[in-house]
Amino acid sequence: MPDPTVLHPLAEHPRVVFLKPLVTDPRIQVGEFTYYDDPDAATEFETRNVLYAYGPEKLIIGKYCAIAAGTRFLMAGAEHPTMGVSTYPFTMFGGAWAESTLDLVTNMPSRGDTVVGNDVWFGYGATVMPGVRIGNGAIIAAGAVVTADVPPYTIVGGNPARPVRARYSPEDVERLERAAWWDWPVELVTRHVRTIMSGSPADIAAIEEVRA
Repeated sequence: MPDPTVLHPLAEHPRVVFLKPLVTDPRIQVGEFTYYDDPDAATEFETRNVLYAYGPEKLIIGKYCAIAAGTRFLMAGAEHPTMGVSTYPFTMFGGAWAESTLDLVTNMPSRGDTVVGNDVWFGYGATVMPGVRIGNGAIIAAGAVVTADVPPYTIVGGNPARPVRARYSPEDVERLERAAWWDWPVELVTRHVRTIMSGSPADIAAIEEVRA
């Protein structure tokens, strides 16, 4: 099994990086084994893929997520004022403009943290808007623009992203959420990795039942 503290888990493929040992911004939290794949700038994830992170809002990504090249997370700093006629961000240019308008910006409502669950797959060029919450086991199709929350184990695609289909029945989703295999010790994950990849929700639930 790979070492989750190693930046490049595949030495021969520097385009793949584990994000947990890469990120230094305290506003970005990433779980173990979540990776980003980019042939051009994999190690620049914080600056090229997390955009407009000017405020206190956090980007929280769970474990075992797969993030394809070009996936971008737009943070709350991307928001412009819409309370009046103009959406121009006068405040950011400082001076008299900032003195006259700073309170308008600081009092703007925030959409809050962007939260991604565990075992989420992001296709090439996906975009996630500020404050979105994506459930465990979701699949975000290539090019999707995610503007609203995504339920667990749901495939979404398009602009704006809409549900394509649920991966499992509500009962099976509940089984998987309870089992939370991503929180198992990595040794147990390794022992059952074939079942995790190819088994059913009932198989995962059975392993959790024995483990408990």
